[in-house]
Amino acid sequence: MPSVPAHTERDTRARVARLILEHGPVTASTLGERVGLTPAAIRRHLDALLADGMIEVRKARAPQARRGRGRPAKWFAITDAGRNAFVHAYDDLATSALRFIAETAGDHAVAEFARRQIADLERRYRPVVQQAPPNQRVRTLAEALSGDGYAAAAAKAPQPGGGEQLCQHHCPVAHVAAEFPQLCEAETEAFSRLLGTPVQRLATIAHGDGICTTHVSPRSLCGTGGEEHDPGDRGAASPERPLISDEESGGTSL
Repeated sequence: MPSVPAHTERDTRARVARLILEHGPVTASTLGERVGLTPAAIRRHLDALLADGMIEVRKARAPQARRGRGRPAKWFAITDAGRNAFVHAYDDLATSALRFIAETAGDHAVAEFARRQIADLERRYRPVVQQAPPNQRVRTLAEALSGDGYAAAAAKAPQPGGGEQLCQHHCPVAHVAAEFPQLCEAETEAFSRLLGTPVQRLATIAHGDGICTTHVSPRSLCGTGGEEHDPGDRGAASPERPLISDEESGGTSL
């Protein structure tokens, strides 16, 4: 038989390990079906991964139906060493997971996942932003974001309509957000609720821009008569339903 190129063997083995990471514990037969390998081929890759300490054999998670004669099926799970090997491939893993969610539950499920992910950030930031004076809230939000590694800054908007700009020079999920803009949309919605005013994304790192730029509308143009918006009110400042027109904001919206 012709020999199999080493890189092909490595790629297939890495794919098997990733499937175990994402879906394990899992049986050899299930892995073979997913990867399209014969029982002998999948056993060869599993033996190699076991020898490298990347995976381990686990007991069945629940009582299995009778399988007739023979030994019970083995379940394979990723080890800590195997999981650490994928740390540098986190973006690829996150993308694969979101693809799975989109394929099995639809885009609305991806959007809901994104909102839940950003909810913790919003809960942590809300007390800090609310305690700041209204004219300092964008800067306060930028400082909070910088504390989480976003390298954010606030500045006056250059557009004639006024307002401010929130700039993020780093995005930890840019690679994933390039395929799933729901992540950016959920973050934008959170900014709007936290600041109590309409905001609009003008640029994103995920789309190839140098920085993520968010325009924050002046509070005086929100039509609230100077009253405070409740940052937890989704309807008061939803980016999908701006409260002002392009003409009123000086043409700053996308």
